[in-house]
Amino acid sequence: MLGGGLVGGALAGQLALRGHGVLLATRSGRARDGLGAIALDLTALPGETALLEALRGVDVVVNTVGIFLESGQQGFDAVHVNGPRVLLEAARAAGVRRWIQLSALGADAGSALPYFASKGKMDALLLSTQGVETAVVRPSLVFAPEGTSTRWFAQLASLPVTPLPGAGNQLVQPLHLDDLLGALVALVERDQVPVMLDAVGPRPLPLRDYLQVFKRAMRTGGTFLHMPMAPLRRLAALAPRLGPAPFDADAMSMLEAGNTADPAPFHHWLGRTPRDPDSFVPPAQGSAMANRAILGWTIPAMRVALAAMWLATAVVSLWVYPRADSLAMLAQVGLHGAVAVAALWAGALADLALGIGMLVRRFRTLAYAGQLLLVAAYTLIISIWLPEQWAHPFGPVLKNLPLLAMILALLMLDRTHGPDPR
Repeated sequence: MLGGGLVGGALAGQLALRGHGVLLATRSGRARDGLGAIALDLTALPGETALLEALRGVDVVVNTVGIFLESGQQGFDAVHVNGPRVLLEAARAAGVRRWIQLSALGADAGSALPYFASKGKMDALLLSTQGVETAVVRPSLVFAPEGTSTRWFAQLASLPVTPLPGAGNQLVQPLHLDDLLGALVALVERDQVPVMLDAVGPRPLPLRDYLQVFKRAMRTGGTFLHMPMAPLRRLAALAPRLGPAPFDADAMSMLEAGNTADPAPFHHWLGRTPRDPDSFVPPAQGSAMANRAILGWTIPAMRVALAAMWLATAVVSLWVYPRADSLAMLAQVGLHGAVAVAALWAGALADLALGIGMLVRRFRTLAYAGQLLLVAAYTLIISIWLPEQWAHPFGPVLKNLPLLAMILALLMLDRTHGPDPR
């Protein structure tokens, strides 16, 4: 089994439960739940002797390795074509009987999109290979609660106003992960396999309707906001330059091209009708999905809001609010002259550091701790020397209480769920 991601890891577990001996090959080589494991990086493969030794006794290779965005040495051709080509030759030499390739619906060696082109090149290579039985599986959009695209669609659907590309008429044909796994298990176990199999759900539906599936399951409601395609394309092209992004220009092109196929061959191979999108999310799981989706966008929004608050406070303290009024307030707590000026600058620089720290993942936990200490210190100082501020009609000190609660909540969420890349 090549790849231990969403599909590869789940498939390896199912095959092991059915009594198959599974050797899971991943970049880390980390063992999982008693499965055999080896370290294998498709961009830095060992020599032929080592590959032959690794493939000795292997009957079927299932390649689920894939990337959607390029990064460093992990390029489309390197991961989807060059590495698998070398491994395929070694598999032939080692006597591997069958190679099952997880490709993508829309893969085409002549595509202008690098992702589809690389997948298509490997598909074409497999179809022309002699000596190893091959089966190319081309899944459509896969629904899986832990999947990146599923979580992204859930977050979009949980927004009070969900942005919709154009009119939302782009066609998709989502397939549940369980149905894809069922087909892959059959491809491993059956005597005869199809050369090419488009893995799709029972019906195509517009993107708007697919998002409505999430909205109904999560009971989030909300409305759609139709977005013109031209600015969305420009935003998609710019997004990766701003940091980790769930989409780019190629993803937007794939969406516009649609992602559908005749469902009959896949349904016949699976031996049953795949799940309909309306049944993807059981009623008991809707609330959990909604909570996770809402946290997925509210947590980054709160982080940005906190960063903006601290950065703006630094600017206001130094250059907007009258300096004389600031020094007069500091005099009320016993700070005068150069000491007061130094305290003003120290506070502003601390605000600046905390704002920047919120935007840098590696410093975020430290920034949370600094914010809690600083807000608590400010509140204590004001309570002792400026108690009248507690009775101010605008509540400048009272607002520290929900602010402290929000900072503490973000700190605990990062600790329990791990900070996201943003």
